[in-house]
Amino acid sequence: MTRWSPAALDDLATYCRDQRTTGLLVVQDGQTILERNWPLPAGSEVFVRRYLHGTSIGGALREDVASQQKSLVALLAAMAVDRNLLDIGQPVSRHVDAGWSRASAAQEQAITVRHLLEMCSGLDDELRFQHPAGVHHCYNTPAYAVLLPLLEAAAGQGLDDLTRQWLTGPAGMDDTGWCHRIDELSTFLGNPRGLVTTPGDLSRLGQLVLDGGVAADGTRLVSADGLSAIFRRTDLHPAYGRLWWLNGGTHWVVPNRGHGSGSLVATAPDDAVFALGSENRVLMVVPSQRLILVRLGQQAPDGDFREQMALRLSRAMFGTAAA
Repeated sequence: MTRWSPAALDDLATYCRDQRTTGLLVVQDGQTILERNWPLPAGSEVFVRRYLHGTSIGGALREDVASQQKSLVALLAAMAVDRNLLDIGQPVSRHVDAGWSRASAAQEQAITVRHLLEMCSGLDDELRFQHPAGVHHCYNTPAYAVLLPLLEAAAGQGLDDLTRQWLTGPAGMDDTGWCHRIDELSTFLGNPRGLVTTPGDLSRLGQLVLDGGVAADGTRLVSADGLSAIFRRTDLHPAYGRLWWLNGGTHWVVPNRGHGSGSLVATAPDDAVFALGSENRVLMVVPSQRLILVRLGQQAPDGDFREQMALRLSRAMFGTAAA
């Protein structure tokens, strides 16, 4: 049994609060260990305009969580495969109109759904050809965003409906939904649609991962094989699977952060997996510890925020005081 340290949990909460966090949640074995929600400070007008979508009944802010949406979409894609609606080895153009990119017809035809899921389409942010598909990892949000209309076409229904029916409804993610972003944010993030959610709902997404794709009521939402494939390291980037970030690899490459050797987050367990978004949004799931951490809010001043947060979490788990 984990020996949680109240003093170290307070230190974790204080640190995160001071790093412009709006919501912090730690869950282990389905039990809430720590939950804090903080109001936005003065001077947050840009964040409010871009990301804020009201408040949940429980008092947490409902935020557009930026690229954390990618990890939810990875689950939707796996569910589409389970339903025989999608073959990720097929060209993207099987489901969306030809000419969706700015590559030549032959270059575009070579790009499969799997290439979009694994960020190796070979396209740049303007969807122009740079490399043959499947030979170079490049984190590319505009290319990823093609998966949204692709899923709609494969399922024969809108993204809101399929997300609610397949995932958020059965998983109890009642505060989660899609929005159309304002032009300013759409341009900034390279994707016109945003996922609005709360720390509590993201923890339910993490719990679904911990429970092997089975919802709390026992309903299987995604197959074990489909879920496992999401967290399989790609040959081109050991810190990435299918729209999820993976710890414990030999090296990493992160947008706006550069590259480095070793684990993505050195202070987190090697088996940790992450749904990450801009403004330091974090969903961390640690299967070996049956542990979930969610952090939402604004960009943290500390450049090593994820490492420091994971370090303080580790201290709290094992009952050690801060150095």
